[in-house]
Amino acid sequence: MKTENKNRNQVVIFLLLFVIALVGCKEQNSIGLEILPSGDLINVKSVIIKEDISAFTHKENLIRTDEASTSLLGSFTDSLFGNTTIDFAAQFRLSGFPDFGKNAALDSINLYLYYRVIYGDTLTPQRFKVYELEEDLYTDVYDSTANGYKNYSYYQDVDLKSLASTQLLGEKEYIPRVSLDSASQDTFYQVISIPLDISLGEKLFNADSLQMVNNDVFLEYFKGLYVETEKLNEQGGTVLYLAASSSSIWQGSAVALFYHNDDIQSKLGGDSALVMPYVISSKSARVNRIVHDYTNTPFYNNLNSETNEDSLIFIQATGGLKSRIFIDDLTSWADSTNTAINKAELIFQIDTIASQVSRFPPPDQLLFTIVDSADVERLPQDYSFSPAYYGGGLLSDYTYHFNITQHLQQIIGGKAENRGFYLTPARKNNEANRVVLKGSTSATGIRLIITYSKFTN
Repeated sequence: MKTENKNRNQVVIFLLLFVIALVGCKEQNSIGLEILPSGDLINVKSVIIKEDISAFTHKENLIRTDEASTSLLGSFTDSLFGNTTIDFAAQFRLSGFPDFGKNAALDSINLYLYYRVIYGDTLTPQRFKVYELEEDLYTDVYDSTANGYKNYSYYQDVDLKSLASTQLLGEKEYIPRVSLDSASQDTFYQVISIPLDISLGEKLFNADSLQMVNNDVFLEYFKGLYVETEKLNEQGGTVLYLAASSSSIWQGSAVALFYHNDDIQSKLGGDSALVMPYVISSKSARVNRIVHDYTNTPFYNNLNSETNEDSLIFIQATGGLKSRIFIDDLTSWADSTNTAINKAELIFQIDTIASQVSRFPPPDQLLFTIVDSADVERLPQDYSFSPAYYGGGLLSDYTYHFNITQHLQQIIGGKAENRGFYLTPARKNNEANRVVLKGSTSATGIRLIITYSKFTN
């Protein structure tokens, strides 16, 4: 009984102390307010800016297409973005010194191009033609006279056909396909096998040993192949994401010689048991030519124009399309005394119907760049602060958000000019994704949400 009374007393004392503490806090807060000048408050507000934003569809600047992480190939046409046709050229390197054995004889030669990802459909045939390169492709090479590496850059308008022979080595009509591994939910590698003219096989098979002492010498002898894509004029088609280059976990695309010798004879049916591969390695030059035809698109008449705004804007990778964006009257915030910008968030909304997002996935990441005083595009300071803070990733509600707080603060502080912006795909040369966004004239289009603090006296 004494223990129970003692516990009750402790509870009562605790409650009394808690009430006294609350009263003390209230009194202390009251005292603090008496010290502040009367009416000195901070109001946090948000404003949505739409009317001052304008957006226009422009052609992208020429992009580099050499040694991209993923090479592309194919022709793709849709009613909104017109046609994109992509050719491919690459060097093929020795994987070892060829030893064909005693009394070896050539059987056949094939080009194997692998892929796992496509952008487009699996219904429309693609036609590819293969030619031997007659001119060198280059990667960055050491130049002893310049005491450094000489940079070789190839852009999407490179004329690969002019670098190749006119002799057709092989052609293939191919319908792309995708096969899913039910266990891992990953796609299998698919292969395009193109039989090549035996003349190229004889050239490689009969090469002198001095022409194969190393890859530098060999690439003088066999400079590589050019794969031309036939332009697709009707709706449909596909851009293939080639698994071209070999790596520690992947053999890469290759030219393969099939042969036999005294030890191993050809199998019944003509298939050879012996294979000599010439691979596209990580050191091989790999180049794309990319051509866009926007002639019959809905934006063609206004392309690169900043006169008439459209309710839609068009963004496309592969050196295709970008949006030129203007946000007027940003400097007017500099005249707002006792105001601090807490956050400036720019939001772009995808038009999911026009984009046909279920058929044509939008880019996973866009870039919002500024135009500096030298008329050069660059990322804003917000990206340097933190890419995650800056944003630009595709969200589940089909929007892209960009935090441009620091750049807006620079404009307000007179440290940056408001010369406009560009919205572009982040992955320009290794994917074919495109997207339609709601423009500034759309009710649910581009908007800038500024949250600010206002000090009032």
